Amino acid sequence: MADEWWRGAAIYQVYLRSFADGNDDGIGDLAGLRAKLPYLAELGIDAIWLNPWYPSPMADGGYDVADYRAIDPAFGTLAEAEAYIAEAHALNIRTIIDIVPNHGSDQQDWFRQALAAAPGSPERDRFLFRPGRNDGPPNDWQSIFNGPAWTQVADGEWYLHLFAPEQPDFNWRNPEVVDEFHDILRFWLDRGVDGIRIDSAAVLFKDLDSIEESYTDHDEVHEVYRGWRQISDTYEERFFVGEMWMPDQERFVLYLRPDELQTAFNFDFLSRAWDASELRASIDLTLATHGPIGAPPTWVLSNHDVTRPVTKYGRADTSFSHQDRKHGMPTDLVLGERRARAAALLAMALPGGLYVYQGEELGLPEVEDLPDNVLQDPIFTRSGGTDRGRDGCRVPLPWSGNEPPFGFGNGTPWLPQPRDWKNLIVDSQSNNQNSMLTLYRTALTLRRTHLGDGRLTWLNSPPNVLTFNRDSGLICITNLASAPIELPTHSRLLLASSPLDNDLLLPDTTAWLV
Repeated sequence: MADEWWRGAAIYQVYLRSFADGNDDGIGDLAGLRAKLPYLAELGIDAIWLNPWYPSPMADGGYDVADYRAIDPAFGTLAEAEAYIAEAHALNIRTIIDIVPNHGSDQQDWFRQALAAAPGSPERDRFLFRPGRNDGPPNDWQSIFNGPAWTQVADGEWYLHLFAPEQPDFNWRNPEVVDEFHDILRFWLDRGVDGIRIDSAAVLFKDLDSIEESYTDHDEVHEVYRGWRQISDTYEERFFVGEMWMPDQERFVLYLRPDELQTAFNFDFLSRAWDASELRASIDLTLATHGPIGAPPTWVLSNHDVTRPVTKYGRADTSFSHQDRKHGMPTDLVLGERRARAAALLAMALPGGLYVYQGEELGLPEVEDLPDNVLQDPIFTRSGGTDRGRDGCRVPLPWSGNEPPFGFGNGTPWLPQPRDWKNLIVDSQSNNQNSMLTLYRTALTLRRTHLGDGRLTWLNSPPNVLTFNRDSGLICITNLASAPIELPTHSRLLLASSPLDNDLLLPDTTAWLV
């Protein structure tokens, strides 16, 4: 187990376009990331997960990959990526990259070859082309991004895209696709990448003859990941983390069997409301399903696809769902920040791995008033504007200064930053002992010595209060009740998400004690 570093790691997600701009073109890049590596080392994280950095037309923020073995020129070069990996390793920071196996890009060479080839050709068999039915698409499936899941080409055939039309789905029953991704894995593992995040990991196989949409969690997918695991096991200390939005936990953990993926994102915890019984149920469910197979849980509060915690927790409905992002719902950002601070300490205290999305450590809220003309998420256009999409959690970070672009770079950022983010810049938070950034730095440092992988034991507590201890002796108490509570007298306060009031733990506050 000693070399399974991911079991308790704190992993920081970098959405490269929005992290730091090193060449002043308004787009974050590898030069900006490399310059900020000392910031991330000081934050106390163990690894960086980078969203796709490959050449892409950016129809879906880089998840439409045109070349899996190169770096998008807007981000830098392959040589810069290799230099970044080495520089991060020198700071004891590992690198996780995103692999997108379900679909490619309509600008990818393979897809261009498919369009130029005839129906039934080997080139088309790399994707899911089918003849139409009754002057329409092969079936009535709908895209996850809204609208039809089929697009017709010039010769009359249709191709499947579970996401945007610019993202044609691969045919995973074709051995050529299997071999291609094996080679892609080796390409990046050979360059020192320490982990792979697998996008949309459960949807590779489709039953196109089914009347109902049938593309999630087909048994065939497990053979794919057994093959991937065999490759990664030929390297030292490499791991996978799968992205599977699946409510059935018994099916979910099948991906985490010893010969498949080591970890997967725990979206059940992320989606739960700020409620003691809801959070306790999610924690218990997670531990009960992961424990028997020896897989470490992961704990996630946000990412590039979901509403930022400060906003989410400031709403009357504090749950999250892709079906209703609750844009425009009244939000109390003061309450949301208080709860986000408490949630952060709760998540950090749980056994397993932790993921922190960039800007979470600054307490950035969702930007919900971006003008329509700057929105780039295909969800916005494909929903006819009824769903404003995910751009609000992808706005470039504020580093310094009193006005945009707040030290992100000297160019105009690709998404505009709110002017009131001057109160959230890294520079000012670094010098404020009560800031969100200071809380994260302190907690992540303590987590390395007191927390991470291990066991959790629930302790007796008042109603609407979560109390547990860890193997190290650390006790975590989260008060989700409406009234203050007393802390145990036999313990010493190590850290609290918000100040105590005459030694009382106030509502929406988490405390760590030893």
